[in-house]
Amino acid sequence: MSLIPSNDAIPDLPEFFPVVQQFDDSCCADVGREVYSRLAAADLPLRAGQTVAVTVGSRGIANLAVAVKAAADWVKSRGATPFLVPAMGSHGGGTATGQREVIEGYGVTEAAIGCAIRSSMEVVTLPQGDVEVPVYFDRHAAGADHTLVLNRIKVHTDFHGPYESGLMKMMAIGLGKHAQAMEIHRHGVTGMRDIMPRVARQVLRHGNVLAGIGLIENACEHTAEVHVIPAGDIERRELELIERSRRLMPRLPVDAIDILIVDEIGKNISGVCMDTNIIGRLYVDGQEEPCTPRINKIMARRLTEASHGNGLGVGLADVVTRRLADAIDWPATYENIFTSTFVRRGFLPIVMETDAQALGFCRRVVRAIPTKDLRIMRIRNTLEIRELVVSEPIAWELRERTNVQVGLAPVSLFNRTPEMTEFSEIAFNERARHA
Repeated sequence: MSLIPSNDAIPDLPEFFPVVQQFDDSCCADVGREVYSRLAAADLPLRAGQTVAVTVGSRGIANLAVAVKAAADWVKSRGATPFLVPAMGSHGGGTATGQREVIEGYGVTEAAIGCAIRSSMEVVTLPQGDVEVPVYFDRHAAGADHTLVLNRIKVHTDFHGPYESGLMKMMAIGLGKHAQAMEIHRHGVTGMRDIMPRVARQVLRHGNVLAGIGLIENACEHTAEVHVIPAGDIERRELELIERSRRLMPRLPVDAIDILIVDEIGKNISGVCMDTNIIGRLYVDGQEEPCTPRINKIMARRLTEASHGNGLGVGLADVVTRRLADAIDWPATYENIFTSTFVRRGFLPIVMETDAQALGFCRRVVRAIPTKDLRIMRIRNTLEIRELVVSEPIAWELRERTNVQVGLAPVSLFNRTPEMTEFSEIAFNERARHA
């Protein structure tokens, strides 16, 4: 018998149940008002007639367009002129047009924000000091009187250190554009963990950074906190805020999983399409793999449209569907991989034609496990893990948890076709939530 399942062969599976995790969802009620009021209270040295570059990154940050508009509106209220600068290293294919398209895909358009977008890959050189690499700064931002650095502060997906993903990284790699990303990434993890903060310090000393707007999200990916930090305090304050973000991080409810089904991966979900902190896989040469969670096989179903074909991180999966593989823009993906140097993440996994075939392949490679004992979990993506679908062995384990609610009625992964029922059609209703 062939080891490759046919397109219409739905594998033998245990029963599945809907699960809802309970996270602290305390959040900022009005993000725009909070950004504006904190900027107004910060007593920043902005004068009428000056120009201000406002950074916009490539991540799927909650309320990004709202926060950017509030920052631009505050600049206007002071009689100054804002403009937007895409700040995302090599993302967007490493081109000015591609980076503009990325932020417009997040709703950050000239019409929505009410100011110009100036996208360029050109940089100026700042004093290097004792840093091992040249220090670059976006040409348009350098030509402004001030730069407002806006970013989410969170745990990084490539490395762990005092500074991870946040304002320091945005000043170094984001505003340094493709040129700075290449210089830092060619040193691998050492570049990100050790050199990146030193580049950011040079930007703070010799650039025109007015302040940072740091956003922290809760486990439900809602904006929990807004912090406006004058330039001179960014380095110190970010050390505190990354720990705050770490405590709010979501996690899968169990550590041992035979097969994890991820409905969608994408650059708007994580810089490597799947958050490595959630799936417990780094795939970075020289870096020790996380101890938990312990996931045997990962199946990915789709690449998000907001990724614009960038499939960096697809190699973190073991099996993908044909629809996902066909959605990848390989030149854009390779550009991002070459910049990061983490080539294992760009390997194309095994490709199966349908969901049933992909899951069937995973089932066969964990074939030593009896069907009734299979620990399978399905999630929308690694950002949204409040609602899950789990197989019966995991459901029994979770029924004893006070912060997890398991539905009593089983749900079907497939609806008599080789494609899975969409996540939105699964019964995460009030009865399932509170059963």
